[in-house]
Amino acid sequence: MNWKKLIGGRQFWSLLAVLAILFGVLLMMDRPQETMTEEPMASSEDEVKILVLNYHMVNTMFISLAVEPRDFDIQMKYLVDHGYHTITPDELYEALKGSGKLPERPVLITFDDGYEDNYTNAYPILRKYGLKATIFVVTGFLSKRDGYLTWDQLREMEQNGITIESHTVTHAPLPELPDDRIYEELAESKRQAEEELGHPIEYIAYPTGVHDLHIAEIARACGYKAGFTVKYSNVDKNSNIFALERVPIFRTENTNQDFVERLRYTSNLTQFGWTRN
Repeated sequence: MNWKKLIGGRQFWSLLAVLAILFGVLLMMDRPQETMTEEPMASSEDEVKILVLNYHMVNTMFISLAVEPRDFDIQMKYLVDHGYHTITPDELYEALKGSGKLPERPVLITFDDGYEDNYTNAYPILRKYGLKATIFVVTGFLSKRDGYLTWDQLREMEQNGITIESHTVTHAPLPELPDDRIYEELAESKRQAEEELGHPIEYIAYPTGVHDLHIAEIARACGYKAGFTVKYSNVDKNSNIFALERVPIFRTENTNQDFVERLRYTSNLTQFGWTRN
């Protein structure tokens, strides 16, 4: 047999490439598959990543913003079973400022807009598992529009571990507004909620998460202590206090598996040691 001719031929190298691919496939098949019950990766205390989950609706509508109640129940049970501890915006703020200590695996559960199903569907599940949560409400919609919460519902929830904060008056896109309108959206929603609920409103979630440094400065001038975006990442010591990251939770083809994957999320910024503005 002419070995030099065989080794130098295209067929030999094609066969070798196929064998290499098959070997790689066998190695991948031998790896354990991730499941809904797999433990998230642990971080050292100095590298703690604070999860801020972002929900909207909890109902059976077939849209991405609506997580089904049964899936929401599964997700909340997962948090409890895996040692997560829910926190409030105040606890997050104090930890970032260095004046507070967080529990192991802290998670801030947030809802945007103030949909009625937050009360009818999400609230009973949160109480079932003894979890805290925060609802950023559009104050101009409350007790007025069908499908949105009432102030009485909010007052009840506040007695049972739910924090209420601001999501502006009309959910208008802030970067498209003149300064006086931006100020009105931020200041008036704060005033309305404080008047109805009887306590300071100190945190803002920007509508659709869109903001800039100028809007953040107006929020600060209105008396807010921090602002939340929908930038997809975890909060840590490098986060901008007026551009805090959140991890959005959607209805997908694999809602609960995707939920677990998002709990494990690490941004490229974190992976490569870059910093955020």
